[in-house]
Amino acid sequence: MSTIKSFFTSGLIGVVAAVGAQTTYEKDVAPIIQKHCVSCHSPGGYGPFSLQSFNDVLKRAKFIGHVTQTRYMPPWKADPTFSRFANERFLSEAEIGTIQRWIDEGLKRGEAQDEWTLKADSPETVAEEPADLILEMTKPFELSTEGIEDYRFFHVPTGLSQDAYVSKIEFVAGNKRYLHHSRIMVDTSGQTAGIDGLSEFDPASRAFQRQPLMDEFLYGWVPGNLPVRFPEGTAKLIPAGSDLIFNIHYAPSAEAATDLSSVKLYFSDKPTEHLIKSFYIREDDIANGPFLIPANQKPTFYVSKTIQEDMNVVSLLPHMHFLGKKMTALAITPDQQEIPLIRINDWDFNWQSTYLLEEPLFLPKGTVLLLVAEYDNTRDNPLNPVDPPQDVTYGWDSTDEMMNLIFYYY
Repeated sequence: MSTIKSFFTSGLIGVVAAVGAQTTYEKDVAPIIQKHCVSCHSPGGYGPFSLQSFNDVLKRAKFIGHVTQTRYMPPWKADPTFSRFANERFLSEAEIGTIQRWIDEGLKRGEAQDEWTLKADSPETVAEEPADLILEMTKPFELSTEGIEDYRFFHVPTGLSQDAYVSKIEFVAGNKRYLHHSRIMVDTSGQTAGIDGLSEFDPASRAFQRQPLMDEFLYGWVPGNLPVRFPEGTAKLIPAGSDLIFNIHYAPSAEAATDLSSVKLYFSDKPTEHLIKSFYIREDDIANGPFLIPANQKPTFYVSKTIQEDMNVVSLLPHMHFLGKKMTALAITPDQQEIPLIRINDWDFNWQSTYLLEEPLFLPKGTVLLLVAEYDNTRDNPLNPVDPPQDVTYGWDSTDEMMNLIFYYY
Protein backbone atom coordinates (compact mmCIF):
# COMPACT_ATOMS: atom_id res chain seq x y z
CA MET A 1 0.00 0.00 0.00
CA SER A 2 2.81 2.36 0.88
CA THR A 3 4.44 1.59 -2.49
CA ILE A 4 1.27 2.56 -4.36
CA LYS A 5 0.94 5.73 -2.27
CA SER A 6 4.56 6.62 -2.94
CA PHE A 7 4.13 6.04 -6.68
CA PHE A 8 1.10 8.34 -6.97
CA THR A 9 2.66 10.98 -4.72
CA SER A 10 5.91 11.14 -6.71
CA GLY A 11 3.99 11.21 -9.98
CA LEU A 12 1.82 14.07 -8.80
CA ILE A 13 4.85 16.04 -7.64
CA GLY A 14 6.46 15.53 -11.06
CA VAL A 15 3.38 16.83 -12.86
CA VAL A 16 3.17 19.89 -10.60
CA ALA A 17 6.87 20.58 -11.08
CA ALA A 18 6.56 20.35 -14.87
CA VAL A 19 3.54 22.66 -14.95
CA GLY A 20 5.19 25.16 -12.66
CA ALA A 21 8.59 25.18 -14.39
CA GLN A 22 9.74 28.68 -15.29
CA THR A 23 10.07 29.32 -19.02
CA THR A 24 13.40 30.99 -19.71
CA TYR A 25 15.16 32.43 -22.69
CA GLU A 26 18.30 30.33 -22.38
CA LYS A 27 16.56 27.01 -21.88
CA ASP A 28 13.44 27.37 -24.00
CA VAL A 29 13.46 30.35 -26.36
CA ALA A 30 17.08 30.54 -27.57
CA PRO A 31 16.90 27.14 -29.33
CA ILE A 32 13.85 28.34 -31.29
CA ILE A 33 15.48 31.62 -32.28
CA GLN A 34 18.65 29.75 -33.26
CA LYS A 35 16.82 27.27 -35.45
CA HIS A 36 14.38 29.56 -37.22
CA CYS A 37 15.51 33.20 -37.05
CA VAL A 38 19.26 33.81 -36.81
CA SER A 39 20.03 32.78 -40.40
CA CYS A 40 18.46 36.09 -41.48
CA HIS A 41 18.53 38.11 -38.27
CA SER A 42 22.28 38.44 -37.80
CA PRO A 43 24.73 41.26 -38.59
CA GLY A 44 24.87 41.62 -42.36
CA GLY A 45 21.94 39.24 -42.80
CA TYR A 46 18.71 39.87 -44.66
CA GLY A 47 16.71 40.67 -41.52
CA PRO A 48 16.48 44.34 -40.51
CA PHE A 49 17.94 43.65 -37.06
CA SER A 50 19.98 41.03 -35.23
CA LEU A 51 18.54 38.42 -32.86
CA GLN A 52 21.87 36.88 -31.87
CA SER A 53 21.90 37.90 -28.21
CA PHE A 54 19.52 37.82 -25.27
CA ASN A 55 19.37 41.63 -25.25
CA ASP A 56 18.57 41.65 -28.98
CA VAL A 57 15.59 39.39 -28.36
CA LEU A 58 14.54 41.01 -25.08
CA LYS A 59 14.00 44.49 -26.50
CA ARG A 60 11.78 43.10 -29.27
CA ALA A 61 10.12 40.34 -27.25
CA LYS A 62 6.51 41.53 -27.55
CA PHE A 63 6.96 42.24 -31.24
CA ILE A 64 8.42 38.74 -31.73
CA GLY A 65 5.48 37.30 -29.83
CA HIS A 66 3.02 39.08 -32.12
CA VAL A 67 4.64 38.23 -35.47
CA THR A 68 5.12 34.57 -34.52
CA GLN A 69 1.61 34.20 -33.14
CA THR A 70 0.15 35.63 -36.36
CA ARG A 71 2.62 33.50 -38.37
CA TYR A 72 3.93 36.58 -40.16
CA MET A 73 7.36 35.37 -39.07
CA PRO A 74 9.29 33.34 -39.88
CA PRO A 75 8.15 33.85 -43.48
CA TRP A 76 7.43 30.41 -44.91
CA LYS A 77 4.93 30.43 -47.75
CA ALA A 78 4.63 26.77 -48.80
CA ASP A 79 1.63 24.96 -47.30
CA PRO A 80 3.04 22.23 -45.00
CA THR A 81 -0.19 20.23 -45.23
CA PHE A 82 0.42 19.82 -48.97
CA SER A 83 4.16 19.06 -49.14
CA ARG A 84 7.22 19.28 -46.91
CA PHE A 85 10.72 20.58 -47.58
CA ALA A 86 14.19 20.20 -46.12
CA ASN A 87 14.75 23.94 -45.63
CA GLU A 88 11.35 24.78 -44.20
CA ARG A 89 11.22 27.33 -41.43
CA PHE A 90 7.88 27.59 -39.70
CA LEU A 91 7.07 27.37 -36.02
CA SER A 92 5.05 24.57 -34.48
CA GLU A 93 2.15 25.45 -32.21
CA ALA A 94 4.33 24.31 -29.29
CA GLU A 95 7.15 26.68 -30.30
CA ILE A 96 4.76 29.61 -30.67
CA GLY A 97 3.28 28.73 -27.28
CA THR A 98 6.74 28.63 -25.69
CA ILE A 99 7.58 32.15 -26.91
CA GLN A 100 4.23 33.49 -25.68
CA ARG A 101 4.59 31.77 -22.32
CA TRP A 102 8.09 33.26 -21.89
CA ILE A 103 6.66 36.73 -22.50
CA ASP A 104 3.70 36.17 -20.16
CA GLU A 105 5.94 34.82 -17.39
CA GLY A 106 8.15 37.89 -17.30
CA LEU A 107 10.92 37.43 -19.92
CA LYS A 108 13.30 35.59 -17.60
CA ARG A 109 16.75 34.86 -18.95
CA GLY A 110 17.65 31.77 -16.91
CA GLU A 111 21.03 30.11 -16.74
CA ALA A 112 23.20 30.25 -19.85
CA GLN A 113 23.15 27.14 -22.00
CA ASP A 114 26.49 26.95 -23.83
CA GLU A 115 25.10 24.78 -26.58
CA TRP A 116 22.58 27.48 -27.50
CA THR A 117 24.91 30.47 -27.59
CA LEU A 118 23.90 32.27 -30.76
CA LYS A 119 26.97 32.81 -32.90
CA ALA A 120 27.45 34.24 -36.35
CA ASP A 121 29.22 31.06 -37.43
CA SER A 122 26.40 28.79 -36.29
CA PRO A 123 25.48 26.01 -38.74
CA GLU A 124 22.09 27.69 -39.04
CA THR A 125 23.44 31.00 -40.33
CA VAL A 126 24.48 32.13 -43.78
CA ALA A 127 28.11 32.40 -42.62
CA GLU A 128 28.27 28.65 -42.28
CA GLU A 129 31.66 28.04 -43.91
CA PRO A 130 34.27 29.83 -46.01
CA ALA A 131 33.48 29.91 -49.71
CA ASP A 132 35.88 28.29 -52.17
CA LEU A 133 35.48 31.13 -54.65
CA ILE A 134 33.92 34.59 -54.35
CA LEU A 135 33.20 36.38 -57.61
CA GLU A 136 32.30 40.06 -57.52
CA MET A 137 31.15 42.57 -60.11
CA THR A 138 34.21 44.14 -61.69
CA LYS A 139 33.32 47.63 -60.39
CA PRO A 140 30.50 49.36 -58.47
CA PHE A 141 27.44 50.13 -60.57
CA GLU A 142 25.84 53.54 -60.17
CA LEU A 143 22.07 53.18 -60.00
CA SER A 144 19.83 55.45 -62.02
CA THR A 145 18.34 58.34 -60.07
CA GLU A 146 15.43 58.70 -62.50
CA GLY A 147 13.09 56.42 -60.54
CA ILE A 148 12.98 53.68 -63.20
CA GLU A 149 12.93 49.90 -63.08
CA ASP A 150 16.44 49.07 -64.27
CA TYR A 151 17.70 45.76 -65.66
CA ARG A 152 21.42 45.31 -66.21
CA PHE A 153 23.86 42.64 -67.39
CA PHE A 154 27.20 42.33 -65.61
CA HIS A 155 30.07 40.26 -66.97
CA VAL A 156 31.98 38.42 -64.21
CA PRO A 157 34.96 36.28 -65.35
CA THR A 158 35.46 33.18 -63.22
CA GLY A 159 39.20 32.79 -63.86
CA LEU A 160 38.76 29.04 -63.45
CA SER A 161 41.63 26.98 -64.82
CA GLN A 162 39.68 23.74 -64.38
CA ASP A 163 36.06 22.68 -64.21
CA ALA A 164 34.31 23.52 -60.93
CA TYR A 165 31.57 21.40 -59.40
CA VAL A 166 29.45 23.62 -57.19
CA SER A 167 27.62 22.06 -54.26
CA LYS A 168 26.32 25.30 -52.75
CA ILE A 169 25.61 28.81 -54.07
CA GLU A 170 25.01 32.04 -52.19
CA PHE A 171 24.30 35.39 -53.82
CA VAL A 172 25.26 38.44 -51.76
CA ALA A 173 23.29 41.54 -52.69
CA GLY A 174 25.56 44.56 -52.54
CA ASN A 175 22.64 46.97 -52.20
CA LYS A 176 19.81 45.27 -50.33
CA ARG A 177 17.61 48.35 -50.50
CA TYR A 178 17.39 48.56 -54.27
CA LEU A 179 18.43 45.16 -55.59
CA HIS A 180 15.17 43.52 -56.54
CA HIS A 181 16.34 40.17 -57.89
CA SER A 182 19.23 38.60 -59.77
CA ARG A 183 19.67 35.66 -62.11
CA ILE A 184 23.13 34.18 -62.57
CA MET A 185 24.00 32.56 -65.90
CA VAL A 186 27.06 30.75 -67.29
CA ASP A 187 28.65 31.52 -70.67
CA THR A 188 31.38 29.33 -72.16
CA SER A 189 31.54 31.03 -75.58
CA GLY A 190 33.25 34.28 -74.59
CA GLN A 191 30.51 36.16 -76.45
CA THR A 192 29.38 38.14 -73.38
CA ALA A 193 32.68 39.80 -72.47
CA GLY A 194 31.52 43.23 -73.64
CA ILE A 195 28.05 43.20 -72.11
CA ASP A 196 29.15 44.53 -68.73
CA GLY A 197 26.73 47.17 -67.41
CA LEU A 198 24.46 47.19 -70.48
CA SER A 199 20.74 47.62 -70.02
CA GLU A 200 18.61 44.63 -70.92
CA PHE A 201 16.55 47.01 -73.07
CA ASP A 202 19.57 48.37 -74.95
CA PRO A 203 19.47 46.95 -78.52
CA ALA A 204 23.26 46.54 -78.29
CA SER A 205 22.78 43.81 -75.67
CA ARG A 206 21.34 41.49 -78.32
CA ALA A 207 24.74 41.28 -80.02
CA PHE A 208 25.99 39.33 -77.01
CA GLN A 209 23.19 36.76 -77.06
CA ARG A 210 23.61 35.13 -80.46
CA GLN A 211 24.57 31.72 -79.04
CA PRO A 212 22.69 29.83 -76.34
CA LEU A 213 24.24 30.13 -72.91
CA MET A 214 25.74 27.02 -71.37
CA ASP A 215 23.48 27.50 -68.31
CA GLU A 216 20.81 30.20 -68.34
CA PHE A 217 19.86 29.55 -64.72
CA LEU A 218 22.81 28.73 -62.51
CA TYR A 219 21.01 30.36 -59.61
CA GLY A 220 18.24 32.89 -58.99
CA TRP A 221 18.16 35.26 -56.04
CA VAL A 222 15.10 37.07 -54.75
CA PRO A 223 14.48 38.47 -51.24
CA GLY A 224 14.10 35.47 -48.97
CA ASN A 225 16.06 33.07 -51.14
CA LEU A 226 18.83 31.87 -48.84
CA PRO A 227 21.86 29.86 -50.02
CA VAL A 228 21.04 26.67 -51.92
CA ARG A 229 22.93 23.45 -51.21
CA PHE A 230 22.54 20.55 -53.60
CA PRO A 231 22.15 16.94 -52.41
CA GLU A 232 25.29 14.94 -51.71
CA GLY A 233 26.75 13.50 -54.90
CA THR A 234 25.25 16.24 -57.10
CA ALA A 235 26.57 19.61 -58.25
CA LYS A 236 26.23 22.39 -60.78
CA LEU A 237 29.03 22.49 -63.36
CA ILE A 238 30.91 25.70 -64.15
CA PRO A 239 33.44 24.84 -66.89
CA ALA A 240 37.01 26.12 -66.88
CA GLY A 241 37.44 29.52 -68.51
CA SER A 242 33.74 30.32 -68.42
CA ASP A 243 32.14 33.63 -67.49
CA LEU A 244 29.25 34.40 -65.21
CA ILE A 245 26.58 36.89 -66.15
CA PHE A 246 24.65 38.66 -63.39
CA ASN A 247 21.26 39.74 -64.75
CA ILE A 248 20.15 42.18 -62.04
CA HIS A 249 16.88 44.04 -61.60
CA TYR A 250 17.12 47.27 -59.60
CA ALA A 251 14.05 48.86 -58.06
CA PRO A 252 13.41 52.55 -58.78
CA SER A 253 15.68 54.97 -56.92
CA ALA A 254 15.62 58.75 -56.66
CA GLU A 255 18.87 58.97 -54.71
CA ALA A 256 22.48 58.38 -55.62
CA ALA A 257 23.39 54.78 -54.80
CA THR A 258 25.75 52.05 -55.96
CA ASP A 259 25.77 48.28 -56.03
CA LEU A 260 28.68 45.83 -55.85
CA SER A 261 27.13 42.37 -55.64
CA SER A 262 28.90 39.03 -55.51
CA VAL A 263 28.33 35.30 -55.52
CA LYS A 264 29.89 32.75 -53.19
CA LEU A 265 30.62 29.33 -54.64
CA TYR A 266 31.25 26.23 -52.56
CA PHE A 267 32.82 23.32 -54.38
CA SER A 268 31.97 19.67 -53.91
CA ASP A 269 34.54 17.82 -51.80
CA LYS A 270 33.16 14.46 -52.89
CA PRO A 271 32.89 12.85 -56.33
CA THR A 272 29.99 14.24 -58.34
CA GLU A 273 27.70 11.49 -59.58
CA HIS A 274 25.04 13.72 -61.16
CA LEU A 275 25.00 17.22 -62.63
CA ILE A 276 22.16 19.50 -61.59
CA LYS A 277 20.11 20.89 -64.49
CA SER A 278 17.17 23.29 -64.71
CA PHE A 279 13.67 22.73 -66.06
CA TYR A 280 11.10 25.48 -66.51
CA ILE A 281 7.38 25.95 -66.65
CA ARG A 282 6.82 29.30 -68.36
CA GLU A 283 4.01 31.56 -69.53
CA ASP A 284 4.06 30.05 -73.02
CA ASP A 285 3.14 26.66 -71.47
CA ILE A 286 -0.27 27.95 -70.38
CA ALA A 287 -3.17 25.90 -71.76
CA ASN A 288 -5.79 28.68 -71.52
CA GLY A 289 -3.62 31.51 -72.83
CA PRO A 290 -2.80 34.10 -73.78
CA PHE A 291 -1.18 35.21 -70.54
CA LEU A 292 -3.28 38.34 -70.11
CA ILE A 293 -4.61 39.58 -66.78
CA PRO A 294 -7.41 42.04 -67.59
CA ALA A 295 -8.11 45.02 -65.36
CA ASN A 296 -10.65 44.36 -62.60
CA GLN A 297 -10.53 40.60 -63.05
CA LYS A 298 -9.17 37.62 -61.10
CA PRO A 299 -8.12 35.06 -63.72
CA THR A 300 -6.74 31.57 -63.17
CA PHE A 301 -4.23 30.00 -65.56
CA TYR A 302 -3.50 26.31 -66.11
CA VAL A 303 -0.49 24.37 -67.34
CA SER A 304 -0.25 20.70 -68.29
CA LYS A 305 3.29 19.85 -69.37
CA THR A 306 4.69 16.36 -70.02
CA ILE A 307 8.35 15.75 -69.19
CA GLN A 308 10.43 14.07 -71.86
CA GLU A 309 13.03 12.37 -69.64
CA ASP A 310 13.37 10.81 -66.22
CA MET A 311 13.88 13.51 -63.57
CA ASN A 312 15.09 13.45 -59.99
CA VAL A 313 13.74 16.74 -58.68
CA VAL A 314 15.75 18.37 -55.88
CA SER A 315 14.09 21.79 -55.59
CA LEU A 316 11.29 24.06 -56.75
CA LEU A 317 11.32 27.83 -57.27
CA PRO A 318 7.90 29.41 -57.95
CA HIS A 319 7.73 32.97 -59.27
CA MET A 320 4.99 35.54 -59.79
CA HIS A 321 4.75 39.31 -59.24
CA PHE A 322 2.39 41.52 -57.20
CA LEU A 323 -0.84 40.30 -58.80
CA GLY A 324 -0.09 36.67 -57.94
CA LYS A 325 -2.28 35.23 -55.19
CA LYS A 326 -1.97 31.43 -55.20
CA MET A 327 0.03 28.69 -56.96
CA THR A 328 -0.44 24.93 -56.83
CA ALA A 329 1.62 22.27 -58.61
CA LEU A 330 1.38 18.50 -58.69
CA ALA A 331 2.67 15.66 -60.81
CA ILE A 332 0.77 12.72 -62.29
CA THR A 333 2.99 9.79 -63.21
CA PRO A 334 2.30 7.47 -66.17
CA ASP A 335 0.74 4.97 -63.75
CA GLN A 336 -1.62 7.74 -62.53
CA GLN A 337 0.03 8.33 -59.17
CA GLU A 338 -0.66 11.89 -57.99
CA ILE A 339 2.27 13.58 -56.25
CA PRO A 340 1.77 16.98 -54.57
CA LEU A 341 4.69 19.28 -55.36
CA ILE A 342 3.96 22.68 -53.81
CA ARG A 343 1.05 24.89 -52.82
CA ILE A 344 1.35 28.54 -51.85
CA ASN A 345 -1.96 29.88 -50.59
CA ASP A 346 -0.89 33.47 -49.97
CA TRP A 347 1.73 34.55 -52.50
CA ASP A 348 4.23 37.15 -51.28
CA PHE A 349 6.27 38.87 -53.99
CA ASN A 350 8.64 40.22 -51.36
CA TRP A 351 9.52 36.80 -49.93
CA GLN A 352 10.34 34.07 -52.42
CA SER A 353 12.28 30.88 -51.85
CA THR A 354 13.95 27.92 -53.48
CA TYR A 355 12.18 25.00 -51.81
CA LEU A 356 14.56 22.08 -51.30
CA LEU A 357 12.97 18.63 -51.22
CA GLU A 358 13.83 16.40 -48.28
CA GLU A 359 14.90 13.69 -50.74
CA PRO A 360 15.22 13.80 -54.55
CA LEU A 361 11.83 13.06 -56.07
CA PHE A 362 11.90 10.63 -59.00
CA LEU A 363 9.49 11.51 -61.81
CA PRO A 364 9.59 9.08 -64.76
CA LYS A 365 9.50 10.18 -68.38
CA GLY A 366 5.91 10.84 -69.39
CA THR A 367 4.93 12.37 -66.05
CA VAL A 368 2.48 15.26 -66.46
CA LEU A 369 3.18 18.41 -64.46
CA LEU A 370 0.04 20.36 -63.58
CA LEU A 371 0.27 23.98 -62.48
CA VAL A 372 -2.54 26.30 -61.43
CA ALA A 373 -1.88 30.00 -60.73
CA GLU A 374 -4.39 32.58 -59.57
CA TYR A 375 -4.10 36.36 -59.99
CA ASP A 376 -5.98 39.39 -58.67
CA ASN A 377 -5.92 42.54 -60.81
CA THR A 378 -8.57 44.43 -58.86
CA ARG A 379 -8.63 47.05 -56.15
CA ASP A 380 -9.34 44.21 -53.71
CA ASN A 381 -5.64 43.33 -54.01
CA PRO A 382 -3.80 45.74 -51.66
CA LEU A 383 -0.51 44.93 -53.42
CA ASN A 384 -1.75 45.91 -56.87
CA PRO A 385 0.92 48.42 -58.00
CA VAL A 386 -1.44 50.27 -60.37
CA ASP A 387 -4.57 52.24 -59.46
CA PRO A 388 -6.88 52.17 -61.24
CA PRO A 389 -6.04 48.63 -62.44
CA GLN A 390 -4.80 48.24 -66.01
CA ASP A 391 -4.49 45.22 -68.31
CA VAL A 392 -1.27 43.34 -67.48
CA THR A 393 0.68 40.77 -69.44
CA TYR A 394 4.13 39.15 -69.38
CA GLY A 395 7.15 41.32 -68.66
CA TRP A 396 10.17 41.85 -66.41
CA ASP A 397 8.96 45.02 -64.68
CA SER A 398 7.32 44.69 -61.27
CA THR A 399 4.15 46.13 -62.80
CA ASP A 400 4.17 43.32 -65.40
CA GLU A 401 3.54 39.69 -64.48
CA MET A 402 5.13 36.26 -64.69
CA MET A 403 4.11 32.66 -64.09
CA ASN A 404 7.11 30.39 -63.55
CA LEU A 405 8.01 27.22 -61.74
CA ILE A 406 11.71 26.30 -61.99
CA PHE A 407 12.99 22.84 -61.12
CA TYR A 408 16.53 21.86 -60.20
CA TYR A 409 16.89 18.19 -61.15
CA TYR A 410 19.33 15.52 -62.32
